Amino acid sequence: MFAIRSYHPSDFIALYQVCLRTADSGKDASHLHRDGELVGHIYVGPYVVYEPDLSFTLTNNGAPCGYVLGARDTAAFHARCERDWYPVLRARYPLPPAEDHSPDADLIRHIHRPWQQNPDLIDYPAHLHIDLLPEAQGKGMGRKMIETLLNRLREVGAPAVHLGVSAANTNAIQFYAHVGFHQIKAYSGWIAFGMHL
Repeated sequence: MFAIRSYHPSDFIALYQVCLRTADSGKDASHLHRDGELVGHIYVGPYVVYEPDLSFTLTNNGAPCGYVLGARDTAAFHARCERDWYPVLRARYPLPPAEDHSPDADLIRHIHRPWQQNPDLIDYPAHLHIDLLPEAQGKGMGRKMIETLLNRLREVGAPAVHLGVSAANTNAIQFYAHVGFHQIKAYSGWIAFGMHL
Protein backbone atom coordinates (compact mmCIF):
# COMPACT_ATOMS: atom_id res chain seq x y z
CA MET A 1 0.00 0.00 0.00
CA PHE A 2 1.35 3.41 -0.99
CA ALA A 3 1.54 6.35 1.42
CA ILE A 4 3.04 9.85 1.38
CA ARG A 5 4.62 11.19 4.53
CA SER A 6 7.08 13.85 5.60
CA TYR A 7 10.74 12.96 5.12
CA HIS A 8 12.38 11.25 8.09
CA PRO A 9 16.18 11.09 8.52
CA SER A 10 15.99 7.29 8.39
CA ASP A 11 14.96 7.67 4.72
CA PHE A 12 18.29 9.23 3.75
CA ILE A 13 20.06 6.17 2.29
CA ALA A 14 16.89 4.87 0.62
CA LEU A 15 16.27 8.20 -1.12
CA TYR A 16 19.85 8.23 -2.42
CA GLN A 17 19.08 4.80 -3.91
CA VAL A 18 15.84 6.05 -5.50
CA CYS A 19 17.81 8.94 -6.99
CA LEU A 20 20.43 6.61 -8.47
CA ARG A 21 17.85 4.15 -9.77
CA THR A 22 16.02 6.91 -11.68
CA ALA A 23 18.99 9.08 -12.73
CA ASP A 24 19.29 7.87 -16.33
CA SER A 25 16.38 9.93 -17.71
CA GLY A 26 14.04 8.07 -15.37
CA LYS A 27 15.79 4.70 -15.69
CA ASP A 28 18.29 2.94 -13.42
CA ALA A 29 21.72 4.59 -13.61
CA SER A 30 23.51 2.18 -11.23
CA HIS A 31 25.58 0.72 -14.06
CA LEU A 32 26.77 4.19 -15.15
CA HIS A 33 28.44 5.25 -11.89
CA ARG A 34 31.46 3.97 -10.01
CA ASP A 35 30.37 6.07 -7.00
CA GLY A 36 26.66 5.53 -6.50
CA GLU A 37 26.39 8.38 -3.98
CA LEU A 38 27.38 11.20 -6.34
CA VAL A 39 23.99 11.83 -7.90
CA GLY A 40 22.34 11.81 -4.46
CA HIS A 41 24.87 14.31 -3.14
CA ILE A 42 23.52 16.80 -5.69
CA TYR A 43 19.82 16.00 -6.02
CA VAL A 44 18.80 14.62 -2.60
CA GLY A 45 21.24 15.41 0.23
CA PRO A 46 21.08 19.19 0.44
CA TYR A 47 17.30 19.23 0.09
CA VAL A 48 16.55 16.85 2.95
CA VAL A 49 19.18 18.53 5.14
CA TYR A 50 18.34 22.19 4.47
CA GLU A 51 14.65 22.03 3.45
CA PRO A 52 13.26 19.04 5.38
CA ASP A 53 9.81 20.65 5.63
CA LEU A 54 9.65 20.58 1.81
CA SER A 55 10.78 16.94 1.57
CA PHE A 56 8.23 14.15 1.24
CA THR A 57 8.76 10.40 0.99
CA LEU A 58 6.56 7.96 -0.91
CA THR A 59 6.44 4.53 0.72
CA ASN A 60 5.14 1.14 -0.39
CA ASN A 61 4.25 -0.98 2.64
CA GLY A 62 6.49 1.30 4.69
CA ALA A 63 9.56 1.13 2.41
CA PRO A 64 10.61 4.34 0.59
CA CYS A 65 10.08 4.12 -3.17
CA GLY A 66 9.98 7.77 -4.22
CA TYR A 67 10.33 11.36 -3.12
CA VAL A 68 9.48 14.93 -3.95
CA LEU A 69 11.93 17.55 -2.69
CA GLY A 70 11.71 21.32 -2.91
CA ALA A 71 13.51 24.56 -2.20
CA ARG A 72 11.38 27.63 -1.52
CA ASP A 73 14.03 30.11 -2.71
CA THR A 74 16.44 28.68 -5.27
CA ALA A 75 19.03 31.47 -4.93
CA ALA A 76 19.11 31.25 -1.12
CA PHE A 77 19.24 27.45 -1.28
CA HIS A 78 22.22 27.45 -3.63
CA ALA A 79 23.98 30.11 -1.55
CA ARG A 80 23.69 27.83 1.46
CA CYS A 81 24.92 24.82 -0.55
CA GLU A 82 27.88 26.88 -1.74
CA ARG A 83 28.70 27.84 1.86
CA ASP A 84 27.92 24.61 3.74
CA TRP A 85 27.41 21.62 1.40
CA TYR A 86 29.80 21.75 -1.53
CA PRO A 87 33.12 22.65 0.18
CA VAL A 88 33.29 19.23 1.88
CA LEU A 89 32.34 17.44 -1.35
CA ARG A 90 34.91 19.42 -3.35
CA ALA A 91 37.59 18.28 -0.92
CA ARG A 92 36.37 14.69 -1.17
CA TYR A 93 36.05 14.70 -4.96
CA PRO A 94 38.94 16.55 -6.68
CA LEU A 95 38.34 17.76 -10.22
CA PRO A 96 38.89 14.91 -12.70
CA PRO A 97 41.28 15.13 -15.66
CA ALA A 98 39.93 17.05 -18.65
CA GLU A 99 39.89 13.89 -20.78
CA ASP A 100 37.61 12.06 -18.32
CA HIS A 101 34.05 12.33 -19.64
CA SER A 102 32.51 9.59 -17.52
CA PRO A 103 29.15 10.23 -15.77
CA ASP A 104 30.99 10.42 -12.43
CA ALA A 105 33.40 13.04 -13.79
CA ASP A 106 30.51 15.13 -15.10
CA LEU A 107 28.83 15.07 -11.67
CA ILE A 108 32.08 16.00 -9.94
CA ARG A 109 32.47 18.98 -12.27
CA HIS A 110 28.89 19.95 -11.38
CA ILE A 111 29.88 19.92 -7.69
CA HIS A 112 32.83 22.22 -8.42
CA ARG A 113 30.89 24.62 -10.68
CA PRO A 114 29.43 27.62 -8.84
CA TRP A 115 25.68 27.98 -9.31
CA GLN A 116 24.51 30.76 -11.60
CA GLN A 117 21.02 32.25 -11.67
CA ASN A 118 19.15 31.43 -14.87
CA PRO A 119 17.43 34.69 -15.89
CA ASP A 120 14.57 32.74 -17.48
CA LEU A 121 13.65 31.29 -14.08
CA ILE A 122 13.80 34.38 -11.84
CA ASP A 123 9.99 34.64 -11.79
CA TYR A 124 9.83 31.02 -10.53
CA PRO A 125 11.92 31.23 -7.34
CA ALA A 126 11.08 27.81 -5.87
CA HIS A 127 12.11 24.55 -7.50
CA LEU A 128 11.53 20.83 -7.04
CA HIS A 129 12.79 17.33 -7.84
CA ILE A 130 10.57 14.25 -7.97
CA ASP A 131 11.57 10.64 -8.60
CA LEU A 132 9.57 7.42 -8.26
CA LEU A 133 10.78 3.86 -8.70
CA PRO A 134 9.00 1.86 -11.44
CA GLU A 135 6.83 0.07 -8.86
CA ALA A 136 5.24 3.43 -7.95
CA GLN A 137 4.79 4.81 -11.47
CA GLY A 138 1.51 4.91 -13.38
CA LYS A 139 -0.62 4.71 -10.22
CA GLY A 140 -1.41 8.39 -9.71
CA MET A 141 1.15 8.74 -6.92
CA GLY A 142 3.32 11.20 -8.86
CA ARG A 143 0.40 13.61 -9.11
CA LYS A 144 -0.35 13.22 -5.39
CA MET A 145 3.31 13.83 -4.53
CA ILE A 146 3.40 17.00 -6.66
CA GLU A 147 0.15 18.24 -5.08
CA THR A 148 1.55 17.60 -1.59
CA LEU A 149 4.62 19.72 -2.27
CA LEU A 150 2.75 22.46 -4.15
CA ASN A 151 0.35 22.84 -1.22
CA ARG A 152 3.30 23.16 1.14
CA LEU A 153 4.99 25.72 -1.13
CA ARG A 154 1.78 27.77 -1.10
CA GLU A 155 1.74 27.59 2.71
CA VAL A 156 5.26 29.02 2.91
CA GLY A 157 4.45 31.80 0.42
CA ALA A 158 6.34 30.70 -2.70
CA PRO A 159 4.84 32.56 -5.69
CA ALA A 160 5.94 30.10 -8.40
CA VAL A 161 8.01 26.95 -8.88
CA HIS A 162 10.20 25.50 -11.63
CA LEU A 163 11.87 22.20 -12.45
CA GLY A 164 14.19 20.85 -15.10
CA VAL A 165 13.75 17.63 -17.06
CA SER A 166 15.98 15.84 -19.52
CA ALA A 167 14.78 16.26 -23.10
CA ALA A 168 15.18 12.47 -23.41
CA ASN A 169 12.71 11.76 -20.60
CA THR A 170 9.52 11.82 -22.67
CA ASN A 171 7.42 10.18 -19.94
CA ALA A 172 8.33 12.93 -17.46
CA ILE A 173 7.69 15.68 -20.01
CA GLN A 174 4.17 14.32 -20.60
CA PHE A 175 3.63 13.94 -16.86
CA TYR A 176 4.54 17.55 -16.03
CA ALA A 177 2.25 18.90 -18.73
CA HIS A 178 -0.52 16.60 -17.46
CA VAL A 179 -0.28 17.91 -13.87
CA GLY A 180 -0.40 21.56 -14.90
CA PHE A 181 3.16 22.73 -15.55
CA HIS A 182 3.91 24.83 -18.61
CA GLN A 183 7.13 24.93 -20.58
CA ILE A 184 9.26 27.96 -19.76
CA LYS A 185 12.06 27.26 -22.22
CA ALA A 186 13.77 24.39 -24.04
CA TYR A 187 17.56 24.29 -23.79
CA SER A 188 20.18 21.98 -25.21
CA GLY A 189 19.38 18.63 -23.61
CA TRP A 190 16.79 19.77 -21.09
CA ILE A 191 13.53 21.67 -20.66
CA ALA A 192 12.46 24.05 -17.90
CA PHE A 193 8.86 23.79 -16.71
CA GLY A 194 7.09 26.17 -14.36
CA MET A 195 3.88 26.80 -12.47
CA HIS A 196 2.50 29.91 -10.78
CA LEU A 197 1.16 29.20 -7.31
